[in-house]
Amino acid sequence: MLLNQIENDLILWNRFREGDTASFVKIFKIYYSQLFNYGSKICEDITLVEDSIQELFIDLWRTKGKAEILSLQSYLFKAFKFKLIKALTKASKITSFSSQLPAYEFEISHELFIISNDENKELSQKVFNAMKELSPRQKEVIYLKFNQNLNYEEVSEIMHINYQAARNLVYTSIKVLKKLIVV
Repeated sequence: MLLNQIENDLILWNRFREGDTASFVKIFKIYYSQLFNYGSKICEDITLVEDSIQELFIDLWRTKGKAEILSLQSYLFKAFKFKLIKALTKASKITSFSSQLPAYEFEISHELFIISNDENKELSQKVFNAMKELSPRQKEVIYLKFNQNLNYEEVSEIMHINYQAARNLVYTSIKVLKKLIVV
């Protein structure tokens, strides 16, 4: 993510914390589609994804954004993922919700690879097919790092892994992709 975007997000967040309703609305408008896209890769139940986003923003409104944050995008993604996983757990009637998150399937859509010319379309198809072979965690780390442009600290926070594990997971995912694409 660009430094300028992070600064703009923090300005919006601080204005919201000071009671500016317009900043809250702007945060919602900026991040709703990103959160929806991320959630739809974790869960096929669109209603559950939308409800989880609404719950997140209701909680933010209730608490007036009291949290001190370094990256709004990272904070929202992490909080949203927690809400969505909690909703998935509740929906699947699992009685215990521990720090060990339930398994979920992270799906990458073909739209991420739409490219204009034929040569790139062929490469795009190879990458898309290779992505199908990755584990859900590998797909998620690639999505967060490269599609959402998050840094390793933000990725590790969202995925509940340490910094080095995030770097290693990106490295091994790319290594697997390279091997699958070259074949």
